[in-house]
Amino acid sequence: MEHQSDLQYSLTWVSHVADISQQRWNQLAIALKTPFFEWEWLNAMEVSGSVIARTGWQPQHLVVRAGDEVVAIAPLYVKGHSYGEFVFDQQWADLAYRLGVEYYPKLLGMSPFTPVEGYRFMIAPGHDEPTITRLMVEEIDRFCQSNQIVSCNFLYVDPEWRSQMESFGFIGWLHHSYIWRNHNYATFDHYLGQFNANQRRNIKRERKAIGKAGLQMKVWGEGEIPSPLYAKMYEYYSDTCDKFGWWGSKYLTRHFFEHLEECFAHHILFVTAYQEDGPYSQPDNPLGMSFCLYKGEQMYGRYWGSAEEIDCLHFNACYYTPIEWAIAQGVQTFDPGAGGRHKKRRGFPATPNHSLHRFYNDRLKLILSRYINEVNQLEQQEIESINNDLPLKQSEK
Repeated sequence: MEHQSDLQYSLTWVSHVADISQQRWNQLAIALKTPFFEWEWLNAMEVSGSVIARTGWQPQHLVVRAGDEVVAIAPLYVKGHSYGEFVFDQQWADLAYRLGVEYYPKLLGMSPFTPVEGYRFMIAPGHDEPTITRLMVEEIDRFCQSNQIVSCNFLYVDPEWRSQMESFGFIGWLHHSYIWRNHNYATFDHYLGQFNANQRRNIKRERKAIGKAGLQMKVWGEGEIPSPLYAKMYEYYSDTCDKFGWWGSKYLTRHFFEHLEECFAHHILFVTAYQEDGPYSQPDNPLGMSFCLYKGEQMYGRYWGSAEEIDCLHFNACYYTPIEWAIAQGVQTFDPGAGGRHKKRRGFPATPNHSLHRFYNDRLKLILSRYINEVNQLEQQEIESINNDLPLKQSEK
């Protein structure tokens, strides 16, 4: 469907990433710090059956053209629920229900199931970004209102882009993630030096637990990953989601993980644990593993699992070994994924991020605008409380 909004630009909604050429999409996406908006990643989610209308994630991407040239893209999804987002807006859904307002479907901008900062409209350099942004916002408003969609939501937004979108009337909601930052660490021991003595002993004990269990850690990167590890990662991901219930958001299929080998291996890191001998000593059959991605100076932890419950294996596969790799490679930030109970005591301070929201229902809009500052103040207090309780040396606090 094409909608003419300007003599120079035309706007179109497409239902598949593959409706846009891989080359042109990536000319816009590769400039971003995060890999999660590149064509291969988003297309793999669609063609694998992970992101489709049946799972409550209906792709509805907004594309801007100047003549025949694609000059801007907004990856968007029509959502039938709030699962897999990690921004918990169920209280808004409950409020809408009590007001007699249909909260779903809603329009959502994010990389599915990926709570990683960096969402923004992807606009080609050299084009009129303010005008294109205005046209995209106007088209989103028109689309939502004509389809009786009550809200548009952008999650984990790029910090610079946030202020731009707030000027268009979107309201910012403060959240936090747990992000490790590389403060010019030379070694893992150098990194340990920031902690107080008690926590240094604790981390060293957790690291030694792997050797005591007869395990060795190994990191597989580009050009060396054994093919069976992709399917093995799906098995561990699936098992972990099953263990932790419906909120684990088990959307990704085996096909998704296997498809990544063909198109995304240059961003993938597998952190594995092997026995010295026995059934879990072969390269294609680790006892446990985690799935990370990296791009430039950024690294991201996504999924993990293990065949047996081994003391401290999770901490080593998901935190310590990736951090050690990051220090050696000069990676500057490591986002280990959702959750924080274990992360905050292992070098991942609470770090602010924002989502952006617009309600098209007047009552919901009024309530959001009236109370969001108070909500954000409480969240800022929570961030400060978490970070004041980190197990760091006094000089580091």
